[in-house]
Amino acid sequence: MAQSKAEQFSSRQIKLGRLADALSHPARIQILEILASRMSCICDEMVDQLPLAQSTVSQHLKQLKEAGLIRGKIDGPKICYCLDPSVVQKTQQAFAKLFEKLGAKSGRYRD
Repeated sequence: MAQSKAEQFSSRQIKLGRLADALSHPARIQILEILASRMSCICDEMVDQLPLAQSTVSQHLKQLKEAGLIRGKIDGPKICYCLDPSVVQKTQQAFAKLFEKLGAKSGRYRD
């Protein structure tokens, strides 16, 4: 039976890749910055702050939620989103470790 290519990577590498993918769009970065500045936000209010249609904002929110970076709480007909502080902290630590490793090794190479 053929092995999936994803199985050839560590769970840490897969998780970091998924987080990097979630962070790879400027709209998602802006959404995270909005949530960080307000501590919570309702989707309709966020749409007013982004140059995107409501459906596009919802897609970006979904990707951030699937990555675990944000949480959504149903509040009547709306969903209130906020950052998940523990996931944000773990993400920061995971990327810091990666870049420490890259920085330690980058001194070996010269142009």
